[in-house]
Amino acid sequence: MLVTVAAVAAVGTAGAGPASAAPSEQPGGTTAVLDSAELTALQDQAADVQGDLQERLTEVAAAQEQLAAAQQAADGAATAVADAESTLAQERVAVSRYASAVYRDGGAPTALSLLLAGGDPGEVVSAMGYLDVVQADTDQVLVAAEQRRQQTLADQAAADAAVADSQARADEVTARMGELEAAASAVTDRLDAALGAVDRQLAQLQAEQVQVNQQTAAAWQGYVAQLAAAGVVPPPAAQLRDPAAGLPGGLVPVGGSTGAAQPGAAQLPRQPSSLLVLPAETVAAVSAAMGDLGLPFAPGTAGPDSYDCGSLVQAVYGAAGIALPAGQADLFATTSPVAPADVLPGDLVFLGTAESGLSHVGLALDPQTMLAADGRAGAVVVRSLPADQVLGIGRPSLLPRAAVPAPGPTGGALPVECGNTVYPASYGGTRAWGGYPNGLIPPSALCPLGLAGHALRCDAAAAYRAMSTAYAGAFGSPLCITDSYRSYASQVTLYGQKPALAAVPGTSNHGWGLAVDLCGGIESYSTAQYAWMVANAGRFGFIHPTWADQGNGREEPWHWEYAGS
Repeated sequence: MLVTVAAVAAVGTAGAGPASAAPSEQPGGTTAVLDSAELTALQDQAADVQGDLQERLTEVAAAQEQLAAAQQAADGAATAVADAESTLAQERVAVSRYASAVYRDGGAPTALSLLLAGGDPGEVVSAMGYLDVVQADTDQVLVAAEQRRQQTLADQAAADAAVADSQARADEVTARMGELEAAASAVTDRLDAALGAVDRQLAQLQAEQVQVNQQTAAAWQGYVAQLAAAGVVPPPAAQLRDPAAGLPGGLVPVGGSTGAAQPGAAQLPRQPSSLLVLPAETVAAVSAAMGDLGLPFAPGTAGPDSYDCGSLVQAVYGAAGIALPAGQADLFATTSPVAPADVLPGDLVFLGTAESGLSHVGLALDPQTMLAADGRAGAVVVRSLPADQVLGIGRPSLLPRAAVPAPGPTGGALPVECGNTVYPASYGGTRAWGGYPNGLIPPSALCPLGLAGHALRCDAAAAYRAMSTAYAGAFGSPLCITDSYRSYASQVTLYGQKPALAAVPGTSNHGWGLAVDLCGGIESYSTAQYAWMVANAGRFGFIHPTWADQGNGREEPWHWEYAGS
């Protein structure tokens, strides 16, 4: 019940009024996976395959390291053998020359006899150097050289055997990898079939969400029409801030939970129920927000094509004449609070938990319903207002309060913005969302980028489009993209092609619809395009993960991830 429920709660009178459909428990159909026993069972199988692949990947890496070490040892042994063969050959030539001289001269050769034998001075010098080294017993020279050669041959044989053993182990592990890849492909085929049914159900959920949005907007328009029919022109906020000092003619105060009159609202007494009268600015702000239903959520944007939760609040109230900050924390810090039990349409609802701190802000429609640019839904939607997550209620039509700190994360928890967990660039954990399996997200839960079949989660897609527009303003053309959402099937295929580089199927951030690979200059660290991304991507919720930075081992300048997830 829109407006009427709030009025009933405030003034304690009963009556009928315009009704709205119950908001979906899953705004946009993307906040929880639909119940599907088949999908769950198959995902369990996929998880088993993923675990085996991860284990085998470790074995393959170890086998490859052993093979590389063994090959290096074999190459070193081969070099030693070649050196020994060369040394032996040189010694045989020298011994032969020495023996010839002895035979010719009838005794040990001398420099004079070598010179008289017709050798040129260079040969004499060479022979004299040899004579200084070689001992009289020529057999000992040959024996020592041959022993060295035999030892190096034995070293090479041992190294070759180590290479063969490592290669056999690597071949065995590779064969096992092939079996697991085949299993992954088989699981993928059945997962795709189950996913089709889930996607159809999800599309129905999304249609229901659209209906909820439309019915809620119609109910609000009905309330505005009631005011007009009753001859009520919503007064300016300033005239309703102090009911004790007086209200416009014909209006009376709205009771609060403490028994005192609520500031910032009034009511028109009539039967069978009183009509809630809100400030003109509040009526205009909520009406504007109703017109934004269905627009995409994107962090760092402030309309008119997409919003985040804070910028939506700022935009609709700003257009109505009340200046507010754009961030959820600043809104909490400065908006004048009211008791949660006294919530009225247009009040700001601040959501969060003890661990995450402040995590969301939206416009209350009644005690059970809110309108917000919702990160999990990826759009401006009407959604349930979770009473157990309400950190506070603020009334923008009242004068702002002296700023207070907004509740922040505790115990190492990650911050949350507009319902989305915000991950730092160094975060290496899973970015799972919505209960969907990695790489098995229904197409209806994703939004296209408008480029060759590329898609991302809807909020990431909206943020990407906004970022691409800004990029085009700097470089004259939109972002160049080579990869976005990667299905489980495509992850299996890529892993089979590049097991040393690709993530294990079911673990890639591409499989969450939260990662893109870019081109057009961004694929190089040294370009102006990459520098622009470093300077500006964060405004739109995209980061370059630490592991992909230059000098961190896996250098991927082209890989960017949506962190508001």
